[in-house]
Amino acid sequence: MNFFDTPLRRKILFAALYLSEGAPIGFLWLALPTRLRARDVPLEQITWLTAVLVLPWTFKFAWAPLVDALQTRWWTLRHWIIAAQTLMGATLLPLIWIEPVRQFDFLASLLLTHAFAAATQDVAIDALCISATKPEERGQYNGWMQAGMLIGRATLGGGALVLGTYIGEQAVVGLLVLVTTFSMVLVILSPVPQADFDVGHRGRLDELWMAVRVAISQSNTWIGLLFGLTGGAAFKSLEVIYGPFLVDRGFDNETIGWFSLGPMIGAMVVGSVFGGWLADRAGRRSCVAGSLAFIALAVLGLAAADWLMQGEGGWYLCVLLATAAFGIGVFTASSYAMFMDVTSPRIAATQFSAFMGSTNGCESWSSYASGQIIARQSYPTAMAIMSVASLLALPLVFLLHPRRQMSPPLQLDDRSTR
Repeated sequence: MNFFDTPLRRKILFAALYLSEGAPIGFLWLALPTRLRARDVPLEQITWLTAVLVLPWTFKFAWAPLVDALQTRWWTLRHWIIAAQTLMGATLLPLIWIEPVRQFDFLASLLLTHAFAAATQDVAIDALCISATKPEERGQYNGWMQAGMLIGRATLGGGALVLGTYIGEQAVVGLLVLVTTFSMVLVILSPVPQADFDVGHRGRLDELWMAVRVAISQSNTWIGLLFGLTGGAAFKSLEVIYGPFLVDRGFDNETIGWFSLGPMIGAMVVGSVFGGWLADRAGRRSCVAGSLAFIALAVLGLAAADWLMQGEGGWYLCVLLATAAFGIGVFTASSYAMFMDVTSPRIAATQFSAFMGSTNGCESWSSYASGQIIARQSYPTAMAIMSVASLLALPLVFLLHPRRQMSPPLQLDDRSTR
C-alpha cells in the first residue's frame, strides 16, 4: 500500500511518523523525569538532562542543509527518515538493561545521540510535508501530525508510568523501541514522488545557497526565530516540570500516568485537530495569538491556585493543567502551519528547521530557568515568570506575513502515484 496515494493515506503516514517521533519524547520528557524524581534525583539534575536533550533539536538547522542538499534519485527524504529512525531505536534499546540513576552519565550520552537522530528525522519529515502539501491545507496536516505526536507521547509518557507497574520497566522500553521504529515500514512501502534532480549536485548547492541568502535577508525569518525562541515559554517549561510538580504535590506515579495518558494528552489531541481546522479557516495569526494568550492565562491561573492553596495538592491542579493542554494543542498546530507558510519550499529542511530549532531553544532555556527558579523560589513563581515571557512575545505574531507561493508543491493528487 502506497501511503502517498490519497490525501487520507498521506495524513495517516504523517500522523504515524509523528507518533514514532512523539513516543520517545513522551518517555524522555515525562516518564523518565517522573521516575527519576520519585527516586529522589534532584530537580536541578533532571531539568539539566532535559535541557541538554533539547539542544540537538535547537541547533538542527546547522545540519539541516545536508538534508536539502544531499538528495538524489537513490537517496531521498525517505532514506533520511529510515536511517534516522534506525539509529533512534538502536540508542533506546540499551535502556532495557542499564540502571538510570547509577549510570546517569551513560544514560545521558545515549539519549543525546538519540536526540541527534530524532532531530534529523524531524527535519526530513517536515521538509517532506512542506514539499507535498498546499498552503491552504497545512493546518489540517499539522493537526493530524500533532495528534500522532501526542498519541505517541501519551502511550510512552503517561502510559509508560502505568504500564511499568504491570509489565515492568524493561518491557516498557521494548515497547518504546517498537513504537519508535514501526513507521519506517510505512515509509518503505511508500515511494516518495521524484523531485527534479537534473540540475546535479553543484546546481542544487548553488540553488540552496541562493535561497538561504534570500531567507536571511527577509524580516519574516528573524521575527519567526525570535517568536519561536520566546513565545512558548509558558507551556514549554510546564510540559517538562508538571510531572515532578505533581509528584511534589502528593500524586503517585500511576496516578500521574493515568492523568497524562487521558485528560492531559486527550485535551492536547482535541486542541491540535481543532486548531488545525481553525487555522485553515480563521487565519493563522489570529489562531496563534488567541491560543497563546489562553495558555498564558491558564498557567497564571495554575500558579495562583497553587499559591493560594499553599502547595496543597488536589484534583483542581489536574483540571487547570488539562485546560492549558487544550490551548497547547491549538497553538502547536496553528503555529507550525504559520511557520510553514513563511518557509521557502526550496530550503524547506533548512528554514523550517531553524524555526523549529528556535521553539526547542525556548524549551531548553525555559525548562532550565524554571528548574533554577523553583529551586530558589517556588513553582508558582516560575510559572508566572514564564507566562509573562509568552505574553510579551504576542506582538511578534502580527509582524509575520505568509510568503508568496513561488514554487508548487510536489504533485500528489489521487492519480499522481498510480
